[in-house]
Amino acid sequence: MLEGKFEEASLFKKIIDSFKDCVQLVNFNCNEHGIAAQAVDDSRVLLVSLSIGTESFQEFRCDRSVTLGVDLSSLAKILRCGNNNDNLTLIADDTPDSVLLLFEDTKKDRISEYSLKLMDIDADFLDIDGMEYDTTITMPSAEFAKVVRDLNQLSDSLNILVTKDTVKFVAEGDIGSGSVIVKPHTDMDKPQESVKVELEKPVDLTFGSKYLLDIIKGAGLAEQITIKLSSETPALFEFSLQSGYLQFFLAPKFNEEE
Repeated sequence: MLEGKFEEASLFKKIIDSFKDCVQLVNFNCNEHGIAAQAVDDSRVLLVSLSIGTESFQEFRCDRSVTLGVDLSSLAKILRCGNNNDNLTLIADDTPDSVLLLFEDTKKDRISEYSLKLMDIDADFLDIDGMEYDTTITMPSAEFAKVVRDLNQLSDSLNILVTKDTVKFVAEGDIGSGSVIVKPHTDMDKPQESVKVELEKPVDLTFGSKYLLDIIKGAGLAEQITIKLSSETPALFEFSLQSGYLQFFLAPKFNEEE
């Protein structure tokens, strides 16, 4: 039996809203350590990896491993039925054909119950740990989101150049070009506003803006984003949760034809 209770439904809502537009069918793998999921977008350019540890739940039990195959757009519809500050409990038996979502408004003593049919989704769980990167950037999520949205006005590609002293975002399109330069700094009063760069070697990579626009939908989950870049492996964009993470692995563009 799986039973996971969030103190507020808003957390799970935000998580699902953060990646429901880039992937549709997802297996949620549940065990005693929490809930994990992986999914690849249709173009096979973007991989989403989610881990929700038990500490993110008010209460959690999973007696044996169970897989919940879910259509995210259907799940999002049901999640919209509950209020953000409701308690949300996910319930499934050991061989489920559906998952129960229980919304509890403790102030009004109201309980809403919804059942979502599960799907049999054929998908492998990839081992993506242990990849090495040339540089790691940690910066405010909101700032990165604004850079992506602003430069998307000019081009469908975003170039990221990282040196020891600067992170430069560049977009060049038909109507013109633009760039934003961010320099590492430490804000003692507001650590979440700090920008940190750990550099093994300089990086110059280009990414499709449409994928970055999907990635920044996770900005509401965490005050900072960690970006790991390498010329050899897909880039990693990570938002940390209280217990766990939401990660996006994005392959760079190597030439204009891609």
